[in-house]
Amino acid sequence: MNNKRKILLIEDEYFISELYHRALTRAGYEIKMISDGNEALKEALTNQYDIILLDLMIPNLNGSDILNILRDKSKIQDLKARIIVTTNLEQRPEIKKQIEDKADAYLIKAELTPGELVAFLENIK
Repeated sequence: MNNKRKILLIEDEYFISELYHRALTRAGYEIKMISDGNEALKEALTNQYDIILLDLMIPNLNGSDILNILRDKSKIQDLKARIIVTTNLEQRPEIKKQIEDKADAYLIKAELTPGELVAFLENIK
């Protein structure tokens, strides 16, 4: 377990963000939670996180748009964070593939307990 790893949790569902926050904090991660897309993008662009957990359905600027901006080399040169998309939204296969190609991982929240999320992140380098 690496106590220095910082996670930006972009999630607008309070219950889910609380579950993730509790599990990740217990596992030794430093967490910042944001539920608004515009605020989340500003925070992500500070480039001070190791992992960004990015929900797709968030208010004001959706997760897909945030992902596209963070992967745009003209907006940010060397994003150090690994971007993990978290969603319960059923995607058409071609949309899901576009997202998976830009993200470092694509997780379905309904299929993942907070403990399984922690275990998954422990294996991200």
